[in-house]
Amino acid sequence: MACLLTAGRKVPCKDVVGGIKDIFFFNYSTITTTFDSTDTDVIDSLGDVTCFNYELKGNSSFEQTITASRENGTAFFEQTLNLTLTKLTVQDHKELKLLVFNRPHVVVVDYNSNAFMMGLEHGADVSGGTIVTGAAMGDLSGYTLTLTAQELKPANFLEGATSANPFAGMTGTVTVTEGTNS
Repeated sequence: MACLLTAGRKVPCKDVVGGIKDIFFFNYSTITTTFDSTDTDVIDSLGDVTCFNYELKGNSSFEQTITASRENGTAFFEQTLNLTLTKLTVQDHKELKLLVFNRPHVVVVDYNSNAFMMGLEHGADVSGGTIVTGAAMGDLSGYTLTLTAQELKPANFLEGATSANPFAGMTGTVTVTEGTNS
């Protein structure tokens, strides 16, 4: 049977931190994934594709919730990405509209040099958010977005991700379009 356990787990060292550093948006259906031949939880190619980098700082997070029903015999993973993007600009408004209408694949990079593919099969939808000016001088003037994806598996790791390049271990060519400072 395919669902038999194969390994145990010890308490790991305390050498990790929380938080996400970058996200990379890929237009839906533009990636062609291949997996490590011995580990289907690791993606080793996204094909020849272009993505769009958003640098993050602070309040953004990525969480995966497991929903399983013994009665129904079902299980899925809800992936939730909460973003806080500072500063309101005309250019960001335009891209935000496109992001809301699209359902991109998203690579999430954490501060431990892990890169995860959110919305691999079905894409991720913007399920909520705000455009806010704040009330006091120290308040957020920017965007908050929540993206969600429902997948049959947890978000896959990307092969050979490093802190400098989350696509370092990939075959194929990933062209990264960087943002501009506004």
